[in-house]
Amino acid sequence: MFEQLSDRLRATMKRVRGQARLTEDNISDALREVRIALLEADVALPVAKEFIKQLKVRAIGEGVAASLSPGQQLVKLVNEELVIMMGEANDALDLAQRPPAVVMMAGLQGAGKTTTVAKLAKRLMDKEGKKVMVVSADVYRPAAIEQLKTLAESVGCQFYPSDPSQKPVDIASGALQAARDNVVDVLLVDTAGRLHVDEELMDEIQQLHKAVDPIETLFVVDSMTGQDAVNSAKAFGEKLPLTGIVLTKTDGDARGGAALSIRQVTGKPIKFLGIGEKIDGLEAFHPDRVASRILGMGDVLTLIEEAEGKIDRQKTERLAKKLRTGKGFNLDDYQEQIQQMNNMGGLGGLMEKLPGMDRIPQQMMGGMGTELNKNVAIINSMTPQEKAFPAILKGSRKRRIAMGSGTQVQDVNRLLKQFTQMQKMMKKMGKKGNMAKMMRGMGGGNMPPGMPGAGM
Repeated sequence: MFEQLSDRLRATMKRVRGQARLTEDNISDALREVRIALLEADVALPVAKEFIKQLKVRAIGEGVAASLSPGQQLVKLVNEELVIMMGEANDALDLAQRPPAVVMMAGLQGAGKTTTVAKLAKRLMDKEGKKVMVVSADVYRPAAIEQLKTLAESVGCQFYPSDPSQKPVDIASGALQAARDNVVDVLLVDTAGRLHVDEELMDEIQQLHKAVDPIETLFVVDSMTGQDAVNSAKAFGEKLPLTGIVLTKTDGDARGGAALSIRQVTGKPIKFLGIGEKIDGLEAFHPDRVASRILGMGDVLTLIEEAEGKIDRQKTERLAKKLRTGKGFNLDDYQEQIQQMNNMGGLGGLMEKLPGMDRIPQQMMGGMGTELNKNVAIINSMTPQEKAFPAILKGSRKRRIAMGSGTQVQDVNRLLKQFTQMQKMMKKMGKKGNMAKMMRGMGGGNMPPGMPGAGM
């Protein structure tokens, strides 16, 4: 997300470097470039104009701090204005009421409401310890109710059964009573969508809202639709007392215009970002963290939160023990590390949250991720003995493994070479004092051995 905007903004910041101070003359070209970057990212024109207006006032009015270069000062100001534009702070769900707290999901067809209901249920259970029930009031899409039932089973929350022959208001009212009877903390109500905003849809959803009186009414919208997402959110906001926005499919949105515009146009905060198809792919929206990502400064806080929830501690502790002793690191360990990284969004998702990684070309990043996943396929084609003792891998075994993984013998050889390099690194790390030396070496810009392209 935001790749195009990030590239343009960073290029603009570079042009300001070398100036003694920010003036109206030398900043006018930079502001023009920022404006173009925002419009190309599909940011609403009034939002882009206001952003540039505020940025110009601050850039010329403040002067350059003694500790910052003009380029750094402009980055600082752009970062602060991006945060203001997107809402300044994360607006968490307001669930502080007598249970059950009702959360109603609204939106157009195809925005991902049903999947988002399941993702939110999992998040509330895992992160907040809530007892959750879900219900589908979508009687127009035959598979909607079954889809939510299947998703509810996969996340382990309660499901209130409904039928297409029922009226949506009756379904929602029945689910609310069942939630009370079962002492449920949160009831998530999935509503029907349409291909466009129409009066029938609005009338029905207003009746539903009145029947269940939700404490949170979230508008779920596909971020890839850009300004259409902003316009539909505005239309729904005029008919319903929306409390927040959920942007879905953000991993496929390279522009990010909806995320940058929607708060200013609708006045409603973005509460969550939907990422990918995995059931745990729902991330709280933090404007300050998103602004840091846009400007290539990483998002270490989100990375830490993801690591806490998705990394297998027992496996990590076993690996740490092997690192301390410098013994026993095998292909199973290598495969586990790749799988744990994939649980956190893969190499690309991991790197975009690390400061400075924006300087690595996206094409190279994609190639590295593909190479790592190819290595997993190769390791999966090995026997337990081969994984534990790679030295036994000779010609016939390599040919069998290549055939089983859909790769070439050269790919198997490349993996073994990378693994050998990693083993040597692990042994060095196991020796006293060598960890600090290795970290200093990595800090100097050297790629760690074992990564695709390292030591090749």
